Amino acid sequence: MERRTIEIMDTTLRDGEQTSGVSFSASEKLTMAKLLLDELKVDRIEIASARVSAGEFQSVKQITQWAQSMGYEDRVEVLTFVDKGLSVAWMQEAGAKVQNLLTKGSLNHLTHQLKRTPEQHFSEIAEVIQLAEKAGISTNVYLEDWSNGMRNSPDYVFQFLDFLTTQPLKRILLPDTLGVLTPSETFEFIDRIIRRYPNSHFDFHGHNDYDLSVANVMEALKAGCHGLHLTVNGMGERAGNAPLASVVAVVNDFLPQLKINVQENSLFKVSKLVSAFTGFGIPANKPIVGDNVFTQTAGIHADGDNKNNLYFNNLLPERFGRKRKYALGKTSGKANIQKNLQELGLTLNEEELKKVTQRIIELGDKKERVTKDDLPYIISDVLDSENYQQKVVIKSYVLTHSKGLKPSTTVAVEIDGEVYEENAQGDGQFDAFMNALRKVYRTKKWQLPTLTDYAVRIPPGSNSDALCETIITWQNKEKEFTTRGLDSDQTVSAIKATEKMLNIS
Repeated sequence: MERRTIEIMDTTLRDGEQTSGVSFSASEKLTMAKLLLDELKVDRIEIASARVSAGEFQSVKQITQWAQSMGYEDRVEVLTFVDKGLSVAWMQEAGAKVQNLLTKGSLNHLTHQLKRTPEQHFSEIAEVIQLAEKAGISTNVYLEDWSNGMRNSPDYVFQFLDFLTTQPLKRILLPDTLGVLTPSETFEFIDRIIRRYPNSHFDFHGHNDYDLSVANVMEALKAGCHGLHLTVNGMGERAGNAPLASVVAVVNDFLPQLKINVQENSLFKVSKLVSAFTGFGIPANKPIVGDNVFTQTAGIHADGDNKNNLYFNNLLPERFGRKRKYALGKTSGKANIQKNLQELGLTLNEEELKKVTQRIIELGDKKERVTKDDLPYIISDVLDSENYQQKVVIKSYVLTHSKGLKPSTTVAVEIDGEVYEENAQGDGQFDAFMNALRKVYRTKKWQLPTLTDYAVRIPPGSNSDALCETIITWQNKEKEFTTRGLDSDQTVSAIKATEKMLNIS
């Protein structure tokens, strides 16, 4: 069966830029345009609205110059207005070749916003189309508020479409401007239109106000629409537009009779770039591109993946340039840890694995996220802890640090079953802790080893909540030795390293 190709028009640079607080620079728009057309392979891009600003004019000029050098000028589109040719003149100066003319797709909008009759509106539209044709600019037409038009004034919509099909147009663009359609309505409305105008090209432009945009896109395609308007990360006004990544996956997996040209393995890269340009983070649970969507957290799922990939679906991360991850935390279990060990090329025996699992569960109770990069530190800490018998226990401590006052520590230490408590100040919290500890040891007429080196490290790429490993080198009369402590708090990790020293010195 020959598959029908669906045109994908990305409108991140125009409609996506209507996200509150988002504004792309000219250089960012050019970078994105190149990535969308050259790497992601969308069929068309809508890059700007005409007559908005001098900066917008420059960005359109730069993109169209590049597009012409690549033979892409027919794939770059600009939103224009019924304004007696002012938008057309603006486009001519900028070098753009395709206009998406914004018109009124509902009688309500036409009557109350433009205060025109249908005949007046159609006459003005025809004038703009003729001016564009003379200027070598091709025209697509948006029917703004078309979805409400189909609900409340269908006779007007069909009167309008009867007129448009007589005009020299490339495409008719059907937007659910306010995101109000249900999937059944989407199918019904587009099916009626396709049947009535079988020789015209229709695009569907969905918004996500009810979180139905992807479902509506599916129904639009089933009804026979020829193109889709999408945005990276679902950016757009209010709740945004139909998201590119989700729609691509849905079409590829559930509509085998259709074909799209978008390269799946570039979706994640483009998503991250748009997030960086806009400053809008991608929700961790956003399908396809969110940080968590290919992460198994429960240990039972990792175990199932080891047993014939029981928890895999068709959304394999490799399709989108990503990798499956196995979260480490209090719910992960041994199977998750083994998956991460395999990636790191590490092996543990059953007893060691049990101890590492228990430590990760303890850390997960205190710290929300334990990463794969934390794992070598945890293993080092657990295996190091096996090398001594605990006779000295740091039972409790209070660390204080106030501006203008020297840090102080109160510490309670249990030695051979007896608890000693002391308080001291220092140049920092750990120094105060060590001074209090020296007071305890002086009561026992014992001497602490000398601290000769102190190093702190966190896994590469970590955040401020990362696990922290403190490595301290000590010198006593007989030898030099090193202890390690691990905690999400740097001072606490140093105290843990010190407690190990107290038991082996």
